[in-house]
Parts: sequence; C-alpha cells; structure tokens
Amino acid sequence: MKFSVKFTLALAFLSSSNFLFGQADSTAQAAGFKTVEEISAIDFLMKGGVFLIPIVLLLFYTTYVAVERFLYIRRMTKQNMFLMSELQTQLNSGNMSGALDVVNRDQTAFGSVVKEGVQSIGRPIPQIEANMEKVANIEIGKMERNINHLGLIAGIAPTLGFIGTISGVIKIFYSISISENVSIGNISGGLYEKMISSGSGLVVGILAFTAYHLLNGIIDNYALAIQKINLEFVKLIRPSDANKA
Repeated sequence: MKFSVKFTLALAFLSSSNFLFGQADSTAQAAGFKTVEEISAIDFLMKGGVFLIPIVLLLFYTTYVAVERFLYIRRMTKQNMFLMSELQTQLNSGNMSGALDVVNRDQTAFGSVVKEGVQSIGRPIPQIEANMEKVANIEIGKMERNINHLGLIAGIAPTLGFIGTISGVIKIFYSISISENVSIGNISGGLYEKMISSGSGLVVGILAFTAYHLLNGIIDNYALAIQKINLEFVKLIRPSDANKA
C-alpha cells in the first residue's frame, strides 16, 4: 500500500515537472522569435529623414517634366507621310494658296518647317534651306525646354540621398559616443533608416537619367527626319525654279 502511494506521488511530481519545463521552453521560444511590426510604405519611407523631402519633391517634378515633355514631343514629331505628296500636287499645279493650306493643316514641327519653305519659294535655294534650318532649330529648342532639368536632377537626387545617409551615420556615432552603448541593434536600426534616403535618391536619379536620354533620343530622331524632309522639299521645288529660269 505504501509502495503504491509513493509511486503515485512520484508520477505526479514528474508530470508537474514536465509541465513546468514545457512552459519554460515555450516561453524561451516565444522570447527568441520577436514579432515583426508591420508598417506602411509611407511610414517606412519617412524613416529616411528630412533629406527625403527634397528627394520626393524632385520625384514629383521629374514625373511632371517627363510626362509633359513626352506628350508634347510625341505630338510635334508625328509625321504625316502624305504631306510631301499633297504638297507636290499643289505646287505642280501652281496653286500656292492650296500648298499653304496643306502645310497649315499640319500642326506639327514638320509642318512648321515645310511651311517656311513654301513661304520662301522664289528665293535662292541656299536661302530657303537656311530658313528651313532655322525653323527646325527653333522647333528643337521648344522640344528641349526643361529637359536639361532632368539631367540636373539625375545628379542632384543621388547626392542628396548620400548626404542624408552620411548625416544619419554621424548622428549614430555621436549618440554612441555620448551614451557609450555600442549595440548591433542600435547601429543597424539607425543605418537601415538612413540608407532609405540613399536608395530613394538613386531611384529618382535613375528615373530622371532614363527620361532625359529617352526624350533626347526622340528629338535626335526628329532632327534626322527633318533633314530628309528638307532635302525632299528642295528636290521638289528645284525643277520649277529651273523652268522659271
């Protein structure tokens, strides 16, 4: 009887010990895995510091200039493939008013250059070419308005990001020198927050750099195309000048 009582007490002690140790293990596991706090993208970006404000403003300006310039350049460089054929028909029939109507309907950079050529008919060929070249340069200047700002932002935005990161690192090491508390948590937490400004500056710089070169590429294509149009126009009016001579 006494043996059975002692055996029962021993089993109860073991079960209670296992329960207590199990709780301790679960507590230790819970302490080992910290819950990651979820934050929104805006809150995450705002950890980048005060230098993130000008970077965000540059992002908005870059987006505005890139979209506005792209829409304008695409509209002005839209080429009417039938412009020269319609113009040739009117000039061969000697209808100058009809020729002017054809170029006036074309509200593009091509139409403006060809219109100058039509209005200059009767003058020497070199002067006509020079006038058309001047108008082409004016149209290119209109297309390039504010595009140089994108090239400037491509260099400024990453620099602002780096300055923000350096400023944050200086603050981190200053606080360490004051508190004399060198911990991986403090250093890594401060660094990741300050590296946000560097990453944001690089992203804005890449966007501005890409938009700058894409828009300039479209303008370069127009410059090449308008040279071909000028040659076609000169060939078109040269026989009439010979006949007049």
